[in-house]
Amino acid sequence: MAFSFRGGIHPDYQKEKTAASVIVSNMPQPEEVVIPLSQHIGVPCEPLVKVGDRVLEGQMIGDCQTGLSAPIHASITGKVKAIEPHWTVTGIKAPGIVIENDGSDEKWEEAPFEGAVTDLSPDEIIAYARNAGIVGMGGAAFPTHAKLRTALDRKVSTVIINGCECEPFITADHRAMVEYPRFIVTGAELIRQCLGVDDVVICVESNKPDALATMRATSDGTGISVLELPTKYPQGGEKQLIRAVTGREVPPGKLPMDIGCAVFNVDTCASLYRAIYKGQPLIKRVVTVSGSAVASPANLLVRIGTAYRDLFKFCGGFTSDPYKIITGGPMMGSAQHSVDIPVVKNTSSLLAFAEDGGEEGFSESDVCIRCGRCMAACPMRLQPTKIYENAVLNRFGECAKLNVQDCIECGCCAYVCPAKLYLVQAMRMAKSQIPRGGVKK
Repeated sequence: MAFSFRGGIHPDYQKEKTAASVIVSNMPQPEEVVIPLSQHIGVPCEPLVKVGDRVLEGQMIGDCQTGLSAPIHASITGKVKAIEPHWTVTGIKAPGIVIENDGSDEKWEEAPFEGAVTDLSPDEIIAYARNAGIVGMGGAAFPTHAKLRTALDRKVSTVIINGCECEPFITADHRAMVEYPRFIVTGAELIRQCLGVDDVVICVESNKPDALATMRATSDGTGISVLELPTKYPQGGEKQLIRAVTGREVPPGKLPMDIGCAVFNVDTCASLYRAIYKGQPLIKRVVTVSGSAVASPANLLVRIGTAYRDLFKFCGGFTSDPYKIITGGPMMGSAQHSVDIPVVKNTSSLLAFAEDGGEEGFSESDVCIRCGRCMAACPMRLQPTKIYENAVLNRFGECAKLNVQDCIECGCCAYVCPAKLYLVQAMRMAKSQIPRGGVKK
């Protein structure tokens, strides 16, 4: 077992609710989907269709040829009902394409590639990734074609495939590794072929023994190694994972590629396989639906654009009125104000918690007791309490000197803080006030 990283925590993982739940792939098609024009880091897409057009499942309906972007595709067949602002996961309205399902299930045909992985050039693999609209599916949603291109140009030496999935409750990647490991391993081989590297490592935490077994069996003979890592949050963080696997440190203000590493999510690999060998763009993804308020937690294969409401309904609804709904994990996810928000490419989980979830009465004391627990837990070796003190006084220049921009907002500091300080919120506020050009005046 490899060594780990400094800091981190061991929360109650609560994964047993869905860890053994086979991915449900027969969820009924939604009557309507909303496909946001921006589901990635970078420039939003421009619509390629207009209201009244009939579109097919898998058809490209939005793209942008300038800047960092990734195209979007129709996840159902039907008529474009509207192109209008709609609520998103960020809490603001943004343009989306509304498609009304006509029930025909007609698909846009793309011829799959039938050769060997080694027959493809780097440019061809990158083109497939772009045309399929693949983004990082572990949360960041960085366009995969751009990441591959940059890694190729920078000549990275180590590729890490991230199957840690360290957030509590989420088991989408876990089930993907158990149920379609060949897609993931072949996707990793495609990335290896694209980047011309020899060192490719698939990383899985020790609390997923069945995933470890399937990934090892499937990768046997490929030259790709599978590494078991200790279970610790946030083991799946990019910089923490690099530290655990290679022993290398990503310096403050730098990126993994600056030290010769590139990290890809396991389901991103599977999506690349589907794009090339099945002719399928990224129009579906696995979503874990769980939490104390969910009647029947499950892992669902969901069409992009499906409303949260439909996922909860399929899982039997709520056992009681939820006091909080979160997309993503409970540590780094975002609380949601509506169940009419659509699933997007990086929606890994949807959680609903009952009122007895343990957070009732949580309030900030405003008094740091100087215990140092936040510094011990911080996986980025920051000083959360010092950054907090400067942030609440609007001393953002001091926050910058304390490397607040390296904060990954994992929540470890707030989790261990006995004073219940709003440390992550302070970090986030400070980071928003420090653009690349310097501190805001």
